[in-house]
Amino acid sequence: MEKKGKVRFLKGEKLMYVILVLLLIAIPVANVFSKSLLSETNIKTEKMKTKIEKLESNNESLEMQINELVSLENIQKIAERYGLSYNSDNIVNVSSDIEYSTKSNVSKKQYGLKPYIYYSCEYAD
Repeated sequence: MEKKGKVRFLKGEKLMYVILVLLLIAIPVANVFSKSLLSETNIKTEKMKTKIEKLESNNESLEMQINELVSLENIQKIAERYGLSYNSDNIVNVSSDIEYSTKSNVSKKQYGLKPYIYYSCEYAD
C-alpha cells in the first residue's frame, strides 16, 4: 500500500502559485478601475461639450447684439438724440487686414478680431 502524504512544493513553485493568484485578483481589479476612469473622463468630456455649446450660443447672441448696435440706423438715432450730425467723412472702416498698430507688425487677424465700422459724429451747429 502506498502512503498518501503531503504534497511538497518546491520554493519556486510556491512563488509561482502566489504570483498566479495575485495576478488573478489584480487583473480584474485593474480592469474595473480603468473602466471607471474612462467613464469619468467621458462624463467630463460631455460636460465640457455642453458648456462649449452654451458659450458658442451665447457668443452668437452677443455678436448679433453688437451688429445691431453698430448698425448705421442705430448710430444715427443716438447721434440725433445727443444733438450730433452725421458726417460721412468721419466714418472709418476697420478691417482685419489693417495693421493693429503702425509701430508693430501684429494684425487684428492674429488676435481673432472681427472688422467693424466705427462712426464719428460732430455737434450740429
